[in-house]
Amino acid sequence: MRAIRVLAAFIAGMLCAGGAAWSQAYPAKPVRVIIPFPPGGANDIMARIVFPKLSEQMGQQFIIENRSGAGGTVGSAVVAQSRPDGYTLLIQTVASHTSNPHLYKKLSYDALGDFVGITPLGNLVTVLTVHPSVPARSVKEFIALAKKRPKEVLFGHAGYGSFIHLNTVILESTTGIQVTQVPFKGGGPTVVGLVSGEIHAMTAGIGDIIEHIKSNRVRPLGVTSLERVKKLPDVPAVAETFPGYEATTWVIVLAPVGIPKAILDRLNTELGNALRDPAIASRLSDLTYDPVHRTPEQLAQRLRTDYEKIGKLFRQFGVKLD
Repeated sequence: MRAIRVLAAFIAGMLCAGGAAWSQAYPAKPVRVIIPFPPGGANDIMARIVFPKLSEQMGQQFIIENRSGAGGTVGSAVVAQSRPDGYTLLIQTVASHTSNPHLYKKLSYDALGDFVGITPLGNLVTVLTVHPSVPARSVKEFIALAKKRPKEVLFGHAGYGSFIHLNTVILESTTGIQVTQVPFKGGGPTVVGLVSGEIHAMTAGIGDIIEHIKSNRVRPLGVTSLERVKKLPDVPAVAETFPGYEATTWVIVLAPVGIPKAILDRLNTELGNALRDPAIASRLSDLTYDPVHRTPEQLAQRLRTDYEKIGKLFRQFGVKLD
């Protein structure tokens, strides 16, 4: 019996040693970081702030690659089908990743089963924003206008299944308005559409649109967090008009399921170190992307919870793609 215990301990020790060696050798070559949307959105901006620091810490390049299409599902599929060796990662939002399974009848991947979460990068808050030509200067006035003119307000979003699309659904379901949704190929192109007057309104990531707000090219009406944000102190929360209203999400890092635990844990630790770096934290906070670091287990719980919540919301209001 004692011999069996000694053998078991020896094997466990060898596995741990092998895992540690694997982790120390990683990364031995550049790592692809897939953004499933065009440049300019929150996923892209956060990744381009954080991953250069990760390259510095780990001594290897983390190369950002934009692979947009179909509400983030094209780039997500690329990662799901890649080798689970830590050399292909995905930057998504919890909201978009857990929305798509409820929108698309046939996905080439299982959003929960084919991925493992590494950590969030930051919290994403949006702001209900209108083109200056829209005769509304508050959330209350905008809702009244949209109710008076059902389907006449052109409301842009970053593609079906995106967090901005989910925001649109939440706004309609909470307030009772009906807008005409105009999908773009990402958050950046949607902002361009709003600034140009192609659309009337959108809920934009604050970091994506704050410079346009400062230059008065667009008008902010309400942030989607429960409370006001420091960067837009004069902009009320939508919750001040509709108590309890909240639409926020995490931007997260995912890997294909099967990634060695030693590499998963090292990436979690190194990303945590990068997010705690004062310069990185300051840059993210300046764009209202408050840094967030969690364990893979905590991220997995958030993914499961949001998957259920969004599924229930979409079924309740009949949200689907034709």
